[in-house]
Amino acid sequence: MLYDFDICKKNRKLLYNLMERLTPEQLTTIPKGYNNNVLWNVGHTIATQQLLVYGLSGEDIQVPKHIIDHYKKGTKPEKPATVEEINEIKSLLFSTITRLEQDYERGIFTKFKTYTLSTSGGTLHKVEDAIAFNNFHEGLHLGYAMALIRAI
Repeated sequence: MLYDFDICKKNRKLLYNLMERLTPEQLTTIPKGYNNNVLWNVGHTIATQQLLVYGLSGEDIQVPKHIIDHYKKGTKPEKPATVEEINEIKSLLFSTITRLEQDYERGIFTKFKTYTLSTSGGTLHKVEDAIAFNNFHEGLHLGYAMALIRAI
């Protein structure tokens, strides 16, 4: 699992670096032909990690409810983001993966609800599957964010 956590940390560092390069306006711009923005893609990675790992394991979600509500699958940016929200997303990029690694090492993930993925049709059977798939998912959204930056 150490490798999976390392990959996630590296991906999140790349997401953070993208955010640091952009102004709040650029982070929240939805280019023509797109339905979301860089900030939504980053927030979505956080919400999805929480739902896949903690939610499917029957554990409490470790981020505020509004993060899940605004960034989960099926959402899109509905209102301008505040600087506080942008900073919260930046902070959650690292705190959530640190907490996940600690919780995994403590062995809290003892249950898991099997989940079939809508993107690939694959099935997650255990928390390790969710953590591994999450890395793939976050990599996709890093790519989306990079494409959005070129389109801004």
